[in-house]
Amino acid sequence: MIILAATPIGNLGDASRRLVEALEEATIVAAEDTRTTQRLLAALGIANRPRLIALHDHNEKERAPELVELAREQDVLVLSDAGMPTVSDPGYGLVAAAAAAGVDVTAIPGPSAVVTALAVSGLPTDRFTFEGFVARKAGERGAALRALSTETRTMVFFEAPSRVAATLADMASEFGDDRRGAVCRELTKLHEEVARGTLAELASWAGSGVRGELVIVVEGAPARGVAFPDAVTQVLELVRGGTRLKEAAAEVSGLTGHSSRELYQAALSVRG
Repeated sequence: MIILAATPIGNLGDASRRLVEALEEATIVAAEDTRTTQRLLAALGIANRPRLIALHDHNEKERAPELVELAREQDVLVLSDAGMPTVSDPGYGLVAAAAAAGVDVTAIPGPSAVVTALAVSGLPTDRFTFEGFVARKAGERGAALRALSTETRTMVFFEAPSRVAATLADMASEFGDDRRGAVCRELTKLHEEVARGTLAELASWAGSGVRGELVIVVEGAPARGVAFPDAVTQVLELVRGGTRLKEAAAEVSGLTGHSSRELYQAALSVRG
């Protein structure tokens, strides 16, 4: 089978017993960076030296069929440089190929920068959306953030230190200066830091320079106070305009804060 294994995002002490056992027994490891995996094996004191196969963004499409075939006969352990494979890291294409080929896929859970940042941010955690890395180009970044300006769920983003100040300034512009946020830096590492405040305050804080691995958490937009029946009407209007019911329910849910599932079921009942 294919085994997706979460690795520490900073602190080696977060390596689970299951991960260590899997690394000790593995014969094939598909790694985002084989050098990083070699360092991890050494740091954890693992003497096993499995066959390492590079699996990264530039070769996953070509590598996936080979790894799927190998996984028919033996376990293939999949590692990203940190955290869970497939989450803003290589692995999704391999999992999709394995599923299509009828090859089993399982996971060894572990550290996640997304959930860790959300937990320490001080922002609502009951509903959230992970948006991955923000677009690098200013125009594309602004457009993407503008599309999220009415998102009512807490939002989690990855960002590079060199762009974080510009991104926070764009967030303040698109979401509002007073929208609350948190920048989580070097999570689980020695110099871990969580900066909390309004987006305007965080943009100013980042202006002097920020280093390390970063996760940005942003408070969702306040619900617009649309009554549920009116929200269902909005869903039906979108459907009449050609939008699929499921997509219409999700869009109105994002605008109003009402449950997408409840909107879907209500609109389906009205349609008969």
